[in-house]
Amino acid sequence: MTAKRGAILIVDDEEVIRRLLHQKLSSEGYRCQEAGNAEQALEKLKGGAIELVILDIKMPGKSGTELLPEIKVKYPDTAVIMATAIADASIAIGCMKEGAYDYVTKPFNLDEVSLSVNRALEKRRLELENRDYQQHLEQKVEEQANKIRASFFNAITALAYALEAKDVYTSGHSQRVTEVSVAIAKELGLPKESLEKIRLTGLVHDIGKIGVRESVLNKPGSLTEEEYEHIKLHSETGEHILNPIVEDEEILKAVRHHHERYDGQGYPDGLKGEQIPQLARIIAVADTFDAMTSERPYRKAMSKEVACAEVERCRGTQFDPEAADAFLEVWKLASKTA
Repeated sequence: MTAKRGAILIVDDEEVIRRLLHQKLSSEGYRCQEAGNAEQALEKLKGGAIELVILDIKMPGKSGTELLPEIKVKYPDTAVIMATAIADASIAIGCMKEGAYDYVTKPFNLDEVSLSVNRALEKRRLELENRDYQQHLEQKVEEQANKIRASFFNAITALAYALEAKDVYTSGHSQRVTEVSVAIAKELGLPKESLEKIRLTGLVHDIGKIGVRESVLNKPGSLTEEEYEHIKLHSETGEHILNPIVEDEEILKAVRHHHERYDGQGYPDGLKGEQIPQLARIIAVADTFDAMTSERPYRKAMSKEVACAEVERCRGTQFDPEAADAFLEVWKLASKTA
């Protein structure tokens, strides 16, 4: 008969029993090995992939009940069938609670032994296939999640570029705010997950300006009070635009609150201090710095040195002191390497 894939280790201190089981199972195509005690059994298990162990409960030295937990720890994918005298059936049942698949009683009914072996190996096969399926499923889910994230990131980038196409004066603003915000976050020691969130937030923080009238967005002079109130709505509008596609509350709140001030005089909700989400406090520094150093229809750009001095002056009033200090440290290091 063609050999089956099952590799079986028969562990019993009685050679006659080992030979009996060996002959029966080999005739059915199983590849059998023998061990006369626990030490030999462990050596055999080290030497190759044993799929199933038929383990005698009572042996000189280390008993089968003592060896069973060691096998389950070291070789968890190996099925175990306990072999026992009829009088020890209760012990065998206890072994099943410890991880044995089944037990067979002496004197053996060889057909029942064969049936138990078949069932145990089939159960083992199904468990391994299920585990492999779960692992591959998790991998596929992760791959799909990565694709969705990439698609979302690309869509967000396209929205940001669409916004900047409306306002030539802010071309590249979102990307610059993103780069500075990430640098601040790194200086603050934020974890990788937060860096990804702030990267997304930086790209879309002004997305609500899509809802601002172009006549207001590109007005060459000072805004009227009504126009200023209109443009202030962009942070709330941005949150509303993103809400159907962004599940992360931190990103949504950072978009909503990036114009809050540390002293509570900002908008839209007048949050103060650490009431303002940390991501929003970081974005606020980067956003204001880029705005100050960019040409606008109604004013010239500040030099970066003057803008940095302004960030330092407004530390603790407009800006979170920690975020401002981190920005200034990043700027200092960048200036030295420039």
